[in-house]
Amino acid sequence: MLKFEELRSFLDEKADQYNAPDFIENDPIQIPHRFSLKQDIEIAGFLAATISWGNRKSIINSANKILDIMGNSPYDFVMNYSEKDVKDIQDKSIHRTFNGEDFSYFIKQFNRIYTENESLEDLFKVKESETNFQHAIERFRNSFLEMEKHRSHKHISSPYKNSSAKRIIMFLRWMVRKDKRGVDFGIWKDIDQKYLSIPLDVHTGNISRKLGLLERTQNDWKTVEELDITIRKFDDKDPAKYDFALFGLGVTKELL
Repeated sequence: MLKFEELRSFLDEKADQYNAPDFIENDPIQIPHRFSLKQDIEIAGFLAATISWGNRKSIINSANKILDIMGNSPYDFVMNYSEKDVKDIQDKSIHRTFNGEDFSYFIKQFNRIYTENESLEDLFKVKESETNFQHAIERFRNSFLEMEKHRSHKHISSPYKNSSAKRIIMFLRWMVRKDKRGVDFGIWKDIDQKYLSIPLDVHTGNISRKLGLLERTQNDWKTVEELDITIRKFDDKDPAKYDFALFGLGVTKELL
């Protein structure tokens, strides 16, 4: 097992290696990178993150399908869709269990939220007493879903139900992290990146255990918080940069 300083410098080196523009071409983050308007980036990013499970190539193909349906202008579509547009979407197949009914529900919720707010950032504010996005995600979830029961609720994970909320955590990294590397957007100016966590999936979980960063065996919210504590010892101002290291090591299978 690597000592603390050796492990930190190894992870810093790997984060530096993978946090580069060529990371974008095979990753769902390429979807919001097609846009420059803040609201387009948010909507395209949120939808791409929402369907981010399974093979990355099929995620990107499905996200392209979503953009095509929206005429490649997500914000304009969300604010100006017709009832016919929504009706036409209902029966479409989108990505695995995320179907046309879910997509049309998300469009309506986006319309309501952007009528009341300039940016999704307004719904993810972290309070000073909080240490991560657990409560902010739950507040966003309540606001986005309005909490009347709908099949689409399962697509927005709840940390309160001990979900690792991987897809929302990844979306937050894209929006909040500020560096000059060209991968993450950093367009949310009022939220500090120190609150970010590592999006926990099979890859990042397994690599973290191999490196001795995690003891818990399941990938749930308690494990996200365990990893928070460990990873913030390496860098408490920008903990989520280590997502690049863990993800890159997982994809390349360098540690096998």
